[in-house]
Amino acid sequence: MTTGSRTGYASYVICTSPRSGSTLLCKLLAATGQAGKPGSYFHDPSLEGWLRYFQLDDEVFDTETEQLKAVFSAAWKKGTNGTGLFGLRLQRGSFAFFSEKLRHLHPGPDSDVGRVEAAFGKTLFIHLTRGDKLAQAVSLVKATQSGLWHKAPDGTELERVSEPRAPVYDAEAISRQIELMTAHDRDWAGWFASERIEPLRITYDALSSDPEAVLKRVFARLGLDEAAATGIDLPVAKLADDINREWMDRYRSEQV
Repeated sequence: MTTGSRTGYASYVICTSPRSGSTLLCKLLAATGQAGKPGSYFHDPSLEGWLRYFQLDDEVFDTETEQLKAVFSAAWKKGTNGTGLFGLRLQRGSFAFFSEKLRHLHPGPDSDVGRVEAAFGKTLFIHLTRGDKLAQAVSLVKATQSGLWHKAPDGTELERVSEPRAPVYDAEAISRQIELMTAHDRDWAGWFASERIEPLRITYDALSSDPEAVLKRVFARLGLDEAAATGIDLPVAKLADDINREWMDRYRSEQV
């Protein structure tokens, strides 16, 4: 397996949860042309979903092992994008199934890290978090309701998963997401501790306020030329607006 950096890293995994700024980070990394094309290649927690995503015909494989080899090979090709460095975004909600199938494919190593590196080579783990869980939860509830997940700086839609709908304030849904996003952070932290990983830690606030500085931090750890992380145009725009602020103010007032 070819390494893509001076430090010997062949891959990196962005460990995160929804509405943390991960789409911005992934697109910035891809735009450099040096750091692969990170994406949620194992987002759907089903082997059938993985096969569909990579347009693989399950009928041509005799065993699950053959299916998984084809899936991981396709992910490697897509995630390296010709750079020799593989990028992956891994949401906590997808982790258990990913880990289970990785164990099936690479039963030899006795740790998750060992199995990840059996699949992708020496790996840098990046923990991307958002400290303001209310803002994160409101963003997620609003995106789920409206169907709009990302838009470009010029206002055009980049990702829509349903027909447009007007978002409606839902305190219970916000509370559920606060609890879930908090649990995701806790579970990642527990996994890092159990696997003896010291991840590169990045926050939503740092990424949104100075994306170039964060990009250079990632490049420095990967051993890539930081000059390639300079002058990258922002690929996505913030979706937060008056609705987000109104919902957050209302939620806080109702918790008193």
